Amino acid sequence: MKEDFYDILGLKKGASAAEIKKAYRKKAIEFHPDKNPGDDKAEANFKKAAEAYEVLSDADKKARYDQYGHAAFEGGQGFGGGGMNMDDIFSQFGDIFGGSFGGGFGGFGGRGQNRSKGGNLRIRVKLTLEEVLNGVEKKVKVRRKVQAKDVRYSNCSQCGGSGQTVRITNTILGRMQTAVTCPSCQGSGQSIQHRPKGSDAQGMIDEEETVSIKIPAGVEEGMQLKVSGKGNSAAGNGVSGDLIVLIEEHTHDSFIREGIHLHHDLYISFSEAALGVAKEVGLLDGKVRIKLDAGIQSGKTLRLRGKGLPDLNGYGKGDLLVHINVWTPKTLNREQKQFFQRMVEDENFIPKPEKSDKSFFEKVKDMFA
Repeated sequence: MKEDFYDILGLKKGASAAEIKKAYRKKAIEFHPDKNPGDDKAEANFKKAAEAYEVLSDADKKARYDQYGHAAFEGGQGFGGGGMNMDDIFSQFGDIFGGSFGGGFGGFGGRGQNRSKGGNLRIRVKLTLEEVLNGVEKKVKVRRKVQAKDVRYSNCSQCGGSGQTVRITNTILGRMQTAVTCPSCQGSGQSIQHRPKGSDAQGMIDEEETVSIKIPAGVEEGMQLKVSGKGNSAAGNGVSGDLIVLIEEHTHDSFIREGIHLHHDLYISFSEAALGVAKEVGLLDGKVRIKLDAGIQSGKTLRLRGKGLPDLNGYGKGDLLVHINVWTPKTLNREQKQFFQRMVEDENFIPKPEKSDKSFFEKVKDMFA
């Protein structure tokens, strides 16, 4: 029995469009092929999540599914879940991970067209946190298939150039007529008439092209961006596939990223902690000076608001969380040892944590609360 679409995404029936989109995004990242190389089960879950999202994200299909279940689409009516390939799924990511990008990045598009589409190409682009902060334009070399010069095509004899044939299926909803890709021309609507020397069976050749990719500020590792029309060209009058860009991040020497927030470890000496000090903290785009009060404890966290990374959708910037670490000297000279020996029983050196000074376990508990 086919698994329920809501169960696949971990949702209850009646979930909102925003909840459906959020759940799919989570599943897509969890089962993404790049995170699970060679894992057939993860790939199967990846495809199932895409199939579920394709139906539940469409108001009309969702209504039919809510009423009739999987029976509403038996015979291939209305959605291509069972026949979705990885290129189809990745083309959705422009909507799921980059729908607000603009500037050459698209949403779904290309589905249900009468013209065939060339295959998508996928590349990885690694960014520094500085590039994530400001956005960046990257130029990458892509080797893609294009139609050879002087190649000629003629209309397909089976579909008459439409790229589709009609299939009639009987379902519980009645007699359904479905347009399917022409098996002869593979949806291009044309067959090759003249193939230039050096081209493949479809009249295509390999060509290297430099593609400019505008990456907006605030992107995260694992996001997929789509550059429309920069994948492989299609034969005949088909449309070119897309270039799918997988975002990765370089590890930073000073900062750890948590969404739009940044974490930074600041080390100070025992003397600076006892006496108080003003310290300069580096940012991704400059510096800021902070004052540490006398008696500050190791483990204290200072929040610098608005000093993190920008939100992808334009909802302001995250914070920089500065974690104070008091450095205990490992080597002491005779005079220093004598000083600390005298201080062992000194009242000011006896630990007296306040209620506001949370223990390590309390901090961990707060993280998972």
